[in-house]
Amino acid sequence: MSEHCGLVAIVGAPNAGKSTLVNALVGQKVAIVSPKAQTTRTRLMGIAIEGEAQVMLVDTPGIFEPRRRLDRAMVQAAWGGAADADLIALIVDAKAGLGPKVMSIVEALKSRPEPKLLVLNKVDVAAKDKLLVHAQRLTEALPFEDVYMVSAATGDGIADLKRALAERMPEGPWHFPEDQVSDITDRMLAAEVTREQLYLQLHAELPYASAVETEAYKERPDGSVEIHQQILVARPTQRAIVLGKGGAQIRAIGEKARAEIGAQLGRKVHLYLHVKVKPDWDEDRGVFRDLGLDWVE
Repeated sequence: MSEHCGLVAIVGAPNAGKSTLVNALVGQKVAIVSPKAQTTRTRLMGIAIEGEAQVMLVDTPGIFEPRRRLDRAMVQAAWGGAADADLIALIVDAKAGLGPKVMSIVEALKSRPEPKLLVLNKVDVAAKDKLLVHAQRLTEALPFEDVYMVSAATGDGIADLKRALAERMPEGPWHFPEDQVSDITDRMLAAEVTREQLYLQLHAELPYASAVETEAYKERPDGSVEIHQQILVARPTQRAIVLGKGGAQIRAIGEKARAEIGAQLGRKVHLYLHVKVKPDWDEDRGVFRDLGLDWVE
């Protein structure tokens, strides 16, 4: 049997469930999952294996109307992620339906030469009579090769979709070792996990005016790892929110993040967090570099 290997670009509007889908296809958590939109800022890649095929999944940041420089960089990363793809999978939230964001992505995909699959996600919570209507409207707008109805949350339909992706991968050697599930560095992973905890624990209180930088990442002689991270916020009021009364909030964030990073790395983690007010952090080239994004003029 010959090996097959290829790249699938996962595109879709914010909150379509792309990260959850990548995690479901890989079979373990590789992409940050948050109830908030726009949490994927870099081309996080999951690597799924099906039979003789290695499927590299590029989880593109939600493609939306960019206003700030950071938004523009995220959109550029998203389309950059789709540039070398063998296949594009458009993920649509079947419950939310077909809003202008979905249709504008469909328009943008029309000019792309790659074969395309349509994946209607969240079918476990969507109105059943709407599913065929959505599928028909989208396939009329764009000639998809096939339509898959899945629930990334429950795993429904995931095995069929994974097989379909594997079958479409070109012949060629695998790019990664069999046990590798992501191309993200440990340092970046640590920052992603802490940022996920910020979102999960602070919800609406902290807007998208935050970033996490890993300042130091040191291996200790006993095999554990020491990580120092800086949480950047735009205003002193946001710093107070992150710290919480008597520092209780940042301790809670740190405890959860330390446990998650330790589980992901399979080793003991010593995590040190501090919060810095930096009004224009999203205009800082160094921060963009740490987030794995290109500077966009």
